[in-house]
Amino acid sequence: MKHLKFPGLCLLFMFCSAVIAAQNKLPVNEPNYSKPKLFTNLPDQVPVDITELKTLITGNATAGKEVQLRSSDSRITSFKGKIVSAASKYNYKMQSVVIRSTEFNGATLTLSSSVQPDGTITYTGRIISFQHGDLYVLEKQNDNYILVKKNYYDLVNE
Repeated sequence: MKHLKFPGLCLLFMFCSAVIAAQNKLPVNEPNYSKPKLFTNLPDQVPVDITELKTLITGNATAGKEVQLRSSDSRITSFKGKIVSAASKYNYKMQSVVIRSTEFNGATLTLSSSVQPDGTITYTGRIISFQHGDLYVLEKQNDNYILVKKNYYDLVNE
């Protein structure tokens, strides 16, 4: 009688490797395009003065402090909120502040500044709420900074 232990063991190994899955498939989230808009009563572009950005970044930013970001346009109300966190790195070459809005439910303003090698300061930021379908992104246009309204899924992929 032939010994069938080795072929039987190989057959068992092949069966186990065919049945066992090495990785779990992650569920894919479909975008929810019916999210409510948060900034419907605000314009598509909000001009921001550079001195306001400097004040928020370099000011005495401590957690819990009430601050506001005023627009260059006097017809537009300011963004008011409380500082959640503030950070500075590399001898103040990179600074950031996160402000939670007290007027727009769930919205946070994230603002960062960095000193470029030529000594100029650039600002980046956004006002975003993960429960809503619109947001603002800080963009530089002709040496001026403007908050530009965009759709949530233009920046976020799920």
